[in-house]
Amino acid sequence: MAHPSQLGFQDAASPVMEELLHFHDHALMIVFLISTLVLYIIVAMVTTKLTNKFILDSQEIEIIWTLLPAIILILIALPSLRILYLMDEINDPHLTIKAMGHQWYWSYEYTDYEDLGFDSYMIPTQDLTPGQFRLLETDHRMVVPVESPIRVLISAEDVLHSWAVPSLGVKMDAVPGRLNQTAFITSRPGVFYGQCSEICGANHSFMPIVVEAVPLEHFENWSSLMLEDA
Repeated sequence: MAHPSQLGFQDAASPVMEELLHFHDHALMIVFLISTLVLYIIVAMVTTKLTNKFILDSQEIEIIWTLLPAIILILIALPSLRILYLMDEINDPHLTIKAMGHQWYWSYEYTDYEDLGFDSYMIPTQDLTPGQFRLLETDHRMVVPVESPIRVLISAEDVLHSWAVPSLGVKMDAVPGRLNQTAFITSRPGVFYGQCSEICGANHSFMPIVVEAVPLEHFENWSSLMLEDA
């Protein structure tokens, strides 16, 4: 999860987020190179006392400064499109979960089970136990098996919400009357935090998302206990 004064992204916990981090580094290096070149040209133009009478009429320079930006845009666009299509791929999910946004909590329904669903409310600050995070902990976590394709169907019951977990590279709007879907694979066990990312009213800041990735055996034990309690 994020920590104070953090400048970069959170550690990737899914293959898609790893790809997004690599693309970010790739695009940032191109921006650094362009910024360095432009700064050098500005400093050179300001400080030099030499003049060139042909600088205002040069076909070669015009060709270069037309083709070079086009090549740079292609180098950025191709990996970007690849990741965009990867994020839309949903191949044979092992588990489907429906996430519904409410004012101001989330409810989850495991549609592959007959009666497995629950509401997920933020734990108030005064009820937190040592080691829990303020404004991020919930009374019920969305538990998923690790290294399994998970499909999440996302909608809302009242106003616009957004289901977002940065370390998984997932962010999808929850729109009343519309069913959106996204997918992810957790590459390691852990607890991953997110929050509603669409301003949805007075308590928008108080509807966190907690995804807990566990081994398949533990997930089966958890689902059995939840079904017994239901």
